[in-house]
Formats: sequence, structure tokens, C-alpha cells
Amino acid sequence: MNIILSDNHAERLELAPLTFTRPAGDLRCGILTIQEKWQKYTNGQVSLLGEEYLRKKYVPIIEDTNIVVDSRVLPTADLAKAACALQKGEGLEANGELIAACMDAGDTMKFFADRDVASISSRKQISGISTIKNTWDIFSLNEQEIERDFHLITAGRKSAELSDTNRCLQRERIFVEEGAKAEFAILNPAGGYIYLGKDSEVMENAVIHGSLALCEHSCVKIGAKIYGATTMGPHTKCGGEVNNSVIWGYSNKGHDGFLGNSVLGQWCNLGADTNNSNLKNNYAEVKLWSYSRKRFVKTGLQFCGLIMGDHSKSSINTMFNTGTVIGVSCNIFGTGFPRNFVPSFSWGGADSGYETYPIKNALTTAQIMMKRRHIDLDEIETEILTHIFNETEELK
Repeated sequence: MNIILSDNHAERLELAPLTFTRPAGDLRCGILTIQEKWQKYTNGQVSLLGEEYLRKKYVPIIEDTNIVVDSRVLPTADLAKAACALQKGEGLEANGELIAACMDAGDTMKFFADRDVASISSRKQISGISTIKNTWDIFSLNEQEIERDFHLITAGRKSAELSDTNRCLQRERIFVEEGAKAEFAILNPAGGYIYLGKDSEVMENAVIHGSLALCEHSCVKIGAKIYGATTMGPHTKCGGEVNNSVIWGYSNKGHDGFLGNSVLGQWCNLGADTNNSNLKNNYAEVKLWSYSRKRFVKTGLQFCGLIMGDHSKSSINTMFNTGTVIGVSCNIFGTGFPRNFVPSFSWGGADSGYETYPIKNALTTAQIMMKRRHIDLDEIETEILTHIFNETEELK
């Protein structure tokens, strides 16, 4: 079975800046990315069909017959079963939207451009489907997805042991992969689930309350306070206080400071004592910048913090206001609150103003940071960042 998770240009912009550097199917919510979830549920071949400039890194595999799925849809066992049972010309519809279809190679590309494909002669209905339509859905749905992924990953398996120095409650809701370690920490799922990935580490005096997905080779630092359905992607370091946030792989929040109801991309770094507000002083609904509508839009949320694109950084003591969107490859520093929307490749802050971060300098910084993790900034990654620099020029 060949499954393709397909983006749509307009919908993809609703998830920017996170989808500037990846197709929506590579978004992480819960323990796994959307692509990894589909692979687990189907044991099939799953590839991503995104914007053309991303296809060298995320190569779509298009065959004569394909199951094409809206890349924003979070799979369940029932959805995966229904999708794989589709015959050519059949589709699945949820909440009035076509979310999956079986089609040939030519119609696959049409689905990429427009979900409503004329070649789909019959549509079956399916309910109980969640879709990441906005950036804030990533942390809003994270509790649900950690629970689903926990059961998907751990079914029929036995957890590794934890050191007796830890205090663990609801031990049956904690799963420890081989090589994971924790010492003198408090782990309380509080009705949720705690997943400690391969070779991850929870350091001394860390307190975890509620659901946590600590992915492989990631680390919760000494004395950290983590709660509210939080995910830390592979090779992430996290300290301080974190509530209901998703941090992508290879990003660092290594020091004290608060991060709440937020999403950080890959290769981000928050300087010591960086804090974000996730609640307005007047308790009003939070608005967030929309790339597709080029204005601030209502989120329907009272709690909404920081959305930060890949390769962005903040200096020590940076303060982010409620509902702030930071683009790709920004460098934020100085006193005061940065504005609530900072375009990609911006350098500066509230007191000094902003200037364009030259692409040459941005690539140099990315190369140095990635080298510290023994990863090269290759030609494909360079092309992607250069494309984003040019694509977002009008917003600078």
C-alpha cells in the first residue's frame, strides 16, 4: 500500500512558519510525527508531497495507485483501516471535507492542488477525526496524541526499569525505552502518560506532572518543572518551567525561564531566562499572526504563547508577549517585548528595531549549530533556507 500525505498550498500557510521548512506530514504532535503515526498504523510505505522546493529533502513516492491523505489529519486505527480499504475512485470524508482518496498518479497531483477532486465517484463518511488546521492545534491536541501514541508504541511491550532513587506514581502509565535513565526525579503522570525515549535522560530534582513525551537522546535538565502535555523531540535539552508545549528535535531550552502553550521548531535556542506570556493581562482571547490571511486572527484560546520557526534564537532575558509568532532563522535580542509577529530572517529586538539577517550569515550560524550535533548543513538544506529567505522577502 502506497500512502502519500499531501499538502495544500493555502492550508500549508496556515501552519507557517513551521511548514516553511517541512511538509505538514512532518509535524510532530504527541510522541510521533504525523508520517510516523501513519507508518505505525499501516506498516506501509508513507511519503510526503509538499511544496516543490521541499521535494528534494522530502521525496514523494507516487505509484500507479495511491492512497492520498490530507497531510494535516491525525490518524487513528479506524481511519488507517478505512483508508487502506479504499478502491480507486473512492474517498473518505470527515466533517464535510475530503480527507483521503484512492487515485492514480495524475489525480494525485490534482489532490495536492485541490482537495475536491472530480475523479472521486463515491465518498464514505468517517467520524472522530482530528486535524491540525492551525499552529496552536499542535499543543491543544498534544494530550490526546501523547495518549494515542503511547498505546500505539508500547502495546505488547515491557517497559525498562527505572532507578529506585526516583519517586514514581502510576507506574503503569510510565514507559521507559532501553537506555533511558532518571535519577532522584519525580514522575507523576497525573492521569496522563509519560514516555521516556531511547537514551533519554531526566536529571536530578526534575519534576514531571502529567503527560510527557521525551523523545530519544533528549534531556530534562536539573530541577526542571514539566507539566501540561509536553513533547520534547529527539536530541532536545530542556530546563526551567514548561507547560503544554511541543519542542522539535535538536532545539534547546536549556535554562530557567517559562515556556507555555507554545511550539518551537528545529534548531531553535532560547537563551537563559527567556520567558513567554501565555495569558493576556485582561484574560481576553488571544490573536495570532496568520501567514495565509496576512493579519492577526482569533485563536479561540485564552492560553496561547509562542510559535517559533526553525533555526530561530533568543538572547538571555528575552521576553515574548502572549501570542507571538517568530519566523524562520530569526535572532531576537535586547530589552522590552519583541513585536507579536517577527518575519523570517530578522535580526534585532524591541529597543534596537529589526534588520534583515543576511542569508549568508544565517547559513553560517546554522552550519555552526548543526556541526555541534555532528550534522552537516548540506546543499539541500541550504537551498530550502535560501528559498524561504526569498519567499518571505515581502514581509521583512
